[in-house]
Amino acid sequence: MLTQTQTDPGQSAPLIAIASVIVSMALIAIGNGLMFAFIPVRLGADGFDPTWAGLIVTGLSAGGLAGCILTGPLVRRVGHARAFMVLSALIALSNVAIGAGPMPLLWIAARALYGFAICGLFIVAQSWLNDALPNAIRGRVMAVFYVAYIAGLGVGYATLAAIDIQTAAAPLIGIAFTALSILPVGMTRLAQPPAPQAASVALGQAWRISPVGVVGMLAVGGLSMIISGFAPIHATAKGYSQAEVALLLSAMPVGTLILQIPLGWLSDRTDRRYVLAGTASLLAIAFDGGALMALVAIYLIWDGASESIYSLSSAHAADRARKEELLALSSSLLFAWSLSGFIVPGIVTALSAVFGTGTFIYVGIAIASAFCLFVLWRVFAARPMPAAATGSFAPMSAQTPLPVELAFASEQPTKPAKD
Repeated sequence: MLTQTQTDPGQSAPLIAIASVIVSMALIAIGNGLMFAFIPVRLGADGFDPTWAGLIVTGLSAGGLAGCILTGPLVRRVGHARAFMVLSALIALSNVAIGAGPMPLLWIAARALYGFAICGLFIVAQSWLNDALPNAIRGRVMAVFYVAYIAGLGVGYATLAAIDIQTAAAPLIGIAFTALSILPVGMTRLAQPPAPQAASVALGQAWRISPVGVVGMLAVGGLSMIISGFAPIHATAKGYSQAEVALLLSAMPVGTLILQIPLGWLSDRTDRRYVLAGTASLLAIAFDGGALMALVAIYLIWDGASESIYSLSSAHAADRARKEELLALSSSLLFAWSLSGFIVPGIVTALSAVFGTGTFIYVGIAIASAFCLFVLWRVFAARPMPAAATGSFAPMSAQTPLPVELAFASEQPTKPAKD
């Protein structure tokens, strides 16, 4: 059996057990990516107003906020493995509702259920892995975890080009991959962690530790949801074909994989705030229309930049926290991310009804610009963190919530410093 104190990276069984969680989440990602692409394209093909697709994104975000709050009690009641299976079943049920046909009110409820379940799944999976992994390999394994999920999303997005959207093929594929994802976890030898600690939200404390970290999560919660949620809505409304929408969406995860590693490498060698400000400025690139490949390049940059803000903000905040502060800090950052991810899509949906589906572009630019200015102000207002006291950057995804239920520090706790 694999536990935090018994883990031996040199043994094959623990590695296989750890891989079971990663493989399960990658399988879920394939179905999830397909459903993200399918819903707005199907609604557009059936003549529904784009506002309905925006309301569906807002419903998903509301469900995610609920998931962040309620997953902890669920895990404490039934444990990690059973919670994983319950949440996977909820995703399958949400896809069943989508398969019933384009009924927008039902789809809003279905995607709210999906949002609840996927947020909970990430909290369960990440806290499970964090408990099992020793400090020496945690960063590398979690990087594989994030890359596997992002790659799975890309496969799901690309699958849209190969299906008939007038049938229930997409929901059925989503159900199939969700069912497959339960098998590795159901057969895993990975020991379940003890009951997780209850984590309270303490935004005031998080602000004292890292204002840039809190504002970064507020910024990226909205950015990630409107980019992933409204990009396919806007592309569909502009008349792009099913295959072209699939190409646009499948390019977005590539941006995450291309940008995060070099930006993280750079942030480990300088003040992370410089890198955050530069990354936010990439989101000021505005382009709407023209050649398809030019638009693909822009979407690639937007998605990669927003994902990088997420991981850089998380790393920046963790640099400034003591070991005993990490649990409350991760809980507070998760709440800020979730709250913004709920509010901003609702605002964009309302504005889109008046100004059109391209509104998300300008809202995203406004958020990124405000964040960039805030970071630059903090650079001048507060001293940088000593390089020797910072941790190492690890790739993360804004599509995956922080593992709030279990927080683990590095072997040497860092000393706080205001940013």
